Amino acid sequence: MNALENKVAIVTGASSGIGYATAMLFAREGAAVVVSARRQAELDALVARIEKAGGHAIAVRGDVRDETLAKALVDTAIERFGGLDIAFNNAGSTGEMAPTPELSLAGWRDTIDTNLTSAFLGARYQVPALIKRGGGSLLFTSSFVGYTAGMPGMAAYAAAKAGLIGLTQVLDAEWGAKGIRANAILPGLMNTPMAIESRVAAGTPREEVVAARDRRVPLGRRMGTGWDVAHAALFLHSDEASFITGVSLIVDGGESVSWGS
Repeated sequence: MNALENKVAIVTGASSGIGYATAMLFAREGAAVVVSARRQAELDALVARIEKAGGHAIAVRGDVRDETLAKALVDTAIERFGGLDIAFNNAGSTGEMAPTPELSLAGWRDTIDTNLTSAFLGARYQVPALIKRGGGSLLFTSSFVGYTAGMPGMAAYAAAKAGLIGLTQVLDAEWGAKGIRANAILPGLMNTPMAIESRVAAGTPREEVVAARDRRVPLGRRMGTGWDVAHAALFLHSDEASFITGVSLIVDGGESVSWGS
């Protein structure tokens, strides 16, 4: 039997990277998946690929900063697939990067809204739906930035990602008795479009970005991929993790423990 057989899942940030790989893996493991991102064409291609492989998926385009999307995702899971068992609140962005005194207030607010407020909005609608199913699993994509290490220029990002860990712990304390597990997953430097393009946009040649980041990862001297995180997310949402809640699981190939070495 597949790990997520007969489960219904929401995956945000699903048009590429971690979200894309996770949606594919969840569908392969038996879940019906509601996928979301801002890019409709990429979502449509993902749904087509899942369905071609025999899975079930539906796309709901939107911006995770918008509360109407959070509600629409849950409503779609219920109306299309009968309920909700799993939510992977993965969407996020590095946002504006600058030394703290130079970071704009608008940039700060946008980064917090994209990474942290969006997770609150998701949970606000997901928790009641999970309770109706007798419990379920929430997962949030945080980061080792703001947890085990700080990086110059990333004050807003670090604050938002650290806030996700606090949100996870509170959700666990509030709803564990109702059968809801809440965990955070903390990727390191990933070989995903979001991780690479921000540095390229700042003027660093792509090959230099990749080579420099590969050198910083002790395990295999390579950046992680979306699939590395997807498999960890699958475990945390599966019955094998039924007694695991309130944890912050780092998936970074050892990068955070060797930061600066």
